[in-house]
Amino acid sequence: MEKPRLLSADEIEVKVKKVTEKGVVALLYKTARVDMDILDETYGPENWQDDYKEIKGNLYCGIGINEVWKWDCGIESREDDEGNQKKGEASDAFKRAGFRWGIGRELYSAPFIWIPAEKAGVMKAQNGRVYTNDKFTVEKIVYNEARKISGLSIINTTRKERVFVWQRA
Repeated sequence: MEKPRLLSADEIEVKVKKVTEKGVVALLYKTARVDMDILDETYGPENWQDDYKEIKGNLYCGIGINEVWKWDCGIESREDDEGNQKKGEASDAFKRAGFRWGIGRELYSAPFIWIPAEKAGVMKAQNGRVYTNDKFTVEKIVYNEARKISGLSIINTTRKERVFVWQRA
């Protein structure tokens, strides 16, 4: 069976995981829409399907291709709205099932992404909480023959400047 292709820079999202006074920790992730597009592109829209099951209170998604199924569990979104929590759980389960098929698995090889405070727009609120409103995007990503990330650059789109560059030694 054909392997899904590697993710392109514009298919990868950058999420701020943690903000401190010294900087920001960021993570790379993919969306469920990217998984659907790659499944369509790789196998054809008529040759894959998804299904959901609740097992012991956890929502599982399976993606079936040519009668072979791979399943994984999602976690609820942290959104306040109950509808978004369940939608987030379903989307997370779908993305995790996509990882089982190899879609975006290369993201597991991402380096630790640290962006210094002055490049991340870190501010301090009156209550002492630190935060950033800046947004980030992948400018460029390079992979090696083993399908691992070997080079990465990230742009602060709010400030329009490159804030992270990494290359595997």
